[in-house]
Amino acid sequence: MVVLVTGASGQLGQSIKHIAASHSSLSFYYADSKEGDITNKAMLEKLFKEVKPDYCINAAAYTAVDKAETDKEQAYAVNVTGAKNLAEICNNQGVRLIHISTDFVFDGIKSIPYTEEDSTNPLGVYGLTKRQGEQEIERALKEHYIVRTSWLYSQFANNFMKTMLRLAAERDSLGVIDDQKGTPTNAVDLAHAVLKIIESNKAAYGIYHYSNEGETSWYGFAKQIFEINKVSIDIKPIPTSAYPTPAKRPQYSVLDKNKIKDTFDIQINNWQDSLQPYN
Repeated sequence: MVVLVTGASGQLGQSIKHIAASHSSLSFYYADSKEGDITNKAMLEKLFKEVKPDYCINAAAYTAVDKAETDKEQAYAVNVTGAKNLAEICNNQGVRLIHISTDFVFDGIKSIPYTEEDSTNPLGVYGLTKRQGEQEIERALKEHYIVRTSWLYSQFANNFMKTMLRLAAERDSLGVIDDQKGTPTNAVDLAHAVLKIIESNKAAYGIYHYSNEGETSWYGFAKQIFEINKVSIDIKPIPTSAYPTPAKRPQYSVLDKNKIKDTFDIQINNWQDSLQPYN
């Protein structure tokens, strides 16, 4: 089966490339924004006709959460119009779409993990545009899998883990938010899960949640990053109020993974077990 990966230069795209050899039944074509700009429908149609994919994994997204508050048009173009373009082309060409979404579609007022049936209520432009993108896909294409994930990190591209290690090299002490709870997700683990959906060939379309297991705060995540990488730094827990940002974040965004585990027989690592030393 031929799999087209859009957003190939991002964390998930590079993670798929990293593990592709271990999924030998699949043939991959990687497109970054130069070759597969999802906001450019004509470019996408040409790409799909050339590649003739069976599946498309959309790993392209506008993910600058705070910048989105003022850069609304670009966030909408990528996260909503881009998703719609892909869904319409997939529908016209008989391609199944796997679209990556986010825990930020929720408002974080729950205190138990969010299921796929829970109501969405995004707090900012990023979460809103990601939810609108989901809705465009649901309207345009039956053959879709929407996979919401959270707190994605890896050895690739920019992410919280890399930021923490960079700041630790520049400072003696660091304050990290301790009253937002969620689950760090290794992008390589997510990549394996997405490819397992494809390999299953199950027509179990719809929304799924995937993150690593367990929960922590950004402070707890940072502390573990420093411990596993043997970094010595004075790290202090701080409240959200001490670090105001343009975009409001959900206070609690742990995802319930039972649906994806049961449907596709996916085993999920605890977040601490998936956190590897970075070098």
